[in-house]
Amino acid sequence: MIKQPPYLKKGDKIGLVCPAKKLPKSIDTAIAVLESWGLEVVIGKSVYASHHQFAGTDELRTRDIQQFLDDTSIRAIISGRGGYGSIRIIDELDFTVFKQHPKWFVGFSDITVILSHIIAQTQTQCLHAQMPYTFEESTPSAIESLRASLFGEPQEYSYTSTFKSRAGVAEGILIGGNLTLLVTMQGSVSEMDFDNKILFLEDVGEQEYAIDRMMRMLKRAGKLAKLKGLIIGAFNEIAEEKISFGQTAEEVIWDVVNEYDYPVCFNFPTGHIENNLSMALGANVALTVENKNVHFKYL
Repeated sequence: MIKQPPYLKKGDKIGLVCPAKKLPKSIDTAIAVLESWGLEVVIGKSVYASHHQFAGTDELRTRDIQQFLDDTSIRAIISGRGGYGSIRIIDELDFTVFKQHPKWFVGFSDITVILSHIIAQTQTQCLHAQMPYTFEESTPSAIESLRASLFGEPQEYSYTSTFKSRAGVAEGILIGGNLTLLVTMQGSVSEMDFDNKILFLEDVGEQEYAIDRMMRMLKRAGKLAKLKGLIIGAFNEIAEEKISFGQTAEEVIWDVVNEYDYPVCFNFPTGHIENNLSMALGANVALTVENKNVHFKYL
């Protein structure tokens, strides 16, 4: 059973950290948004720290996150941004107190490392969602989906895909995140269990051949055969190759999973996009795909 942390309420304290890359700009606007929700924002030392491309040294970032993991007055931890660096510190973090006093951990992209570890090692729900670094470019609906997720308000998402889908209905536990990072977690203690789950994937800045390689790695490892459903989010900023690969990212993924019979949808609003809607990893969800119409809701 995957535990659900207590939802937030006005007056709660939340911690702001940067587990990976340093912030190149102010996030005061995002902090003001969080405060407008009635939350007290406690800013970690990593938020303003700098060590080469990282938000402080590995040791500083580890201490910063650990402080908030252990502080039971902090009801959620939000990552300021992604980038690269979470894998350098994940094995130094101690989740003993976190297991006893679960709280929401929020982020996406490189933060998939921490989210995957939390699911694998603590069986606690966490949020793949917009981060303060991306608030200013975000759609209002993406920011609202984060607020609603944190405060426990019911949510349903519906949209029409522009790419072919495989019709079907599925209910199950939601897992997923950034494809590159999920592949990186394979074979480690941070690897999520894919069996009988609804999986969502997104990525940015990868070429088609790399997406093909990673998807086929997951397939060969038996990670795709026993899914209940597959949700494909944004695969954007794909660099053009000198010699065309001959398939789009969507066509690559479709080829890899075409033999299975579970529902598959594309163009889901999650990932490195303005309308990056919150996805609660570990939550029980329902996915309905009919032609190109997709409906997703939390149960």
